[in-house]
Parts: sequence; C-alpha cells; structure tokens
Amino acid sequence: MQAGKAALAACAAWAVAGWWLQAPMAFVAPWVAVVLVESTVYRSLAHGLQQLAAIAVGTVVATAVALLLDSTMITMVLVLPAVLLLAQWQRLGSQGIYAATGALFVLTSGQVTVLTSGARIVEAVFGAVVGLAVNALIRPPLYLRDTRAALQDAAREARDILADVAEGLAGGEGGTHAAGEWHERALRLGRLVEQARSAIGWSRESMRGNHRGRGTAAVSPPGKAYDDALAVLDHVAVHTAGVTRTVLEIASRKDGEARPAPQITGPYADFLRHTARAIGLYGGTRLAGTGSERSADGALREAVAELRRSLDELQRRLPGTVREDPEALATHGELLAQARRLAAQLVQD
Repeated sequence: MQAGKAALAACAAWAVAGWWLQAPMAFVAPWVAVVLVESTVYRSLAHGLQQLAAIAVGTVVATAVALLLDSTMITMVLVLPAVLLLAQWQRLGSQGIYAATGALFVLTSGQVTVLTSGARIVEAVFGAVVGLAVNALIRPPLYLRDTRAALQDAAREARDILADVAEGLAGGEGGTHAAGEWHERALRLGRLVEQARSAIGWSRESMRGNHRGRGTAAVSPPGKAYDDALAVLDHVAVHTAGVTRTVLEIASRKDGEARPAPQITGPYADFLRHTARAIGLYGGTRLAGTGSERSADGALREAVAELRRSLDELQRRLPGTVREDPEALATHGELLAQARRLAAQLVQD
C-alpha cells in the first residue's frame, strides 16, 4: 500500500509541476514526494520539515558561493565539505544528507542563477506537501494489530517455555540437552519482548496525525494496559532466563554433585506449571480486547492464587529436603530465589 501511495505521490507531483505548470526544475517535486511517503504520517511530517530545511540550506549556500566565485569546480570543493559537515547536525536527523544533494543539484545542472535555485526550493516544498497529503489522506498506516500480536506472542512463548520446563522436571527429563534448549528459548524470549516494545513505539507514532486512528473500533490503541503488559513480560523474560539457566547449571553437574531432591522438583514443577497458566491468562486477559474481561480476570485471579499456594508449598518443602547439607541448600536456594522473582511480577499485579 505504501509503495503504491509513493508512486501516486510522485505521479501527482509531476503532473502538476512538470506537465501542467512546466516548471524549470520539475523533477524535484516528484523526487521529494516519493521519499516522503514514510511509514507513518508523523514521520512524513517530521522528515519533510528536516528535508526541506536541508535542501534549502544546501541550495542557498551553493548558489551564493557559485555566484561569488563564478567557478563550479572551486565552489564544489569549498561547499561540499561544509554541507556534508552540516548533514551531521542533530536537528536535521537522517535528512541532513539532502543538504549535500541540494548543493549538487545546483552545481551540476548548468548555469547557476537565483531564479533556478528559488524554483528548486519551491518545487521541493510542493513535492513535500504532495507526499505528506497522500500519506495522511489515503489510508494512513496503522500498526495496532502488530502491537497486540507481538505482546501476545511473547506471553505465549513465556507460557510454553515454563510449561515445558515443568513437564520435563516432573517427568525426570531435565537432561543437559533439554535444559540447553529451554535456556536458548528463554534467551530468544527477550528478543520477542524487545520486538513488542518496538511495536508499541510504532503504534503510538502511527496514531499521531492519523485520521484513521480516531475511527478505529476493532483494535484499541496502545495505552497503559500495553505498558503494564510490556513491563510484566520484560521481567518475566529476565526471570525465565534465570530459571532455565539455573536448571541448565544443575543438569550439567557431574554425578555426585548436589542435585535437587525429588521432594522439591515435584513442587517446583507445580509452581512452574501454575506460573505458565497465569502468564497465559495474563496475556489473554489484558490483550484480548474482547467483551469477556470480567470472567477472564476472575480466572487470572484464581491462577495467581494457585501460584501463591504453589510457591508457599515450595518454601515449606525446602527445609525438610536440605538436611544440613550446604551444597543442597545452595542448589535449592537457587531454585527458590528464581521462583520468588518470577512469581513477584504476576502476584503483585
């Protein structure tokens, strides 16, 4: 859609500037129009202002020096380093390079005059207006569905990882290979959360200056619920990686080294199973956007209550399994510490 809109903007700008008005530098208008059909309306506006400022500065400086020195080659040697340095100015952002482009258009397009340079700036302004108008008025892009999907994907993956770890521990299948795969998935979970964070940023930017956003009923704009979900999933990703790292370290120990007793791996698997269920319900409740929020909230509260009980059981079982063994105490303490950190986010929510 954006590609078609960019082509339309270029054709419209050329039809007016080149075909109808027959402007002396008509190519500038479609060139600016096509590059300003950006991924969001806000970005089109922001980049358009920066680009016009850069083109104007490069054009004015090149014209003034060329008229003063009356030598294209000497002017290019003097002007290009200056405008390329200006391109690094933070206020021009990624559009600073157009200062050099504007200067090159002046110096490589024949005789330099104030009239032709002024025409370039006017046509650049016209092209920017066309590009911005096309992007803002014809189906301006929204990224709301991508945002919800990214958050739900992260919540679903966190749930699946913890459920698999719980099943492996309960079935005695927590070998080094399986534990390594769980940890790899937990590390990738962090990247899913970062993708969700990026999607929220895109969603909010796409709503700025977007008339479609005011009439969007099927998909909610990213609000506080999305921020809360992102914060929870961020902590869940960190602590899930901690859980899988601890399980991997324990699985990698040699025979004779302290390993969790069956009396604690069972309750720990139950805890992870309840945590996985709570995370799944959290993602479905806070991000579903359906009319069943009340019943879903009730299920989430019940899951959190079960999570509390499983954590209490895990804490109750620990003293009886350690039996004055320092190595066992350290092993079980690692598991319990990760359990507490993982439960804290969902329980306090």
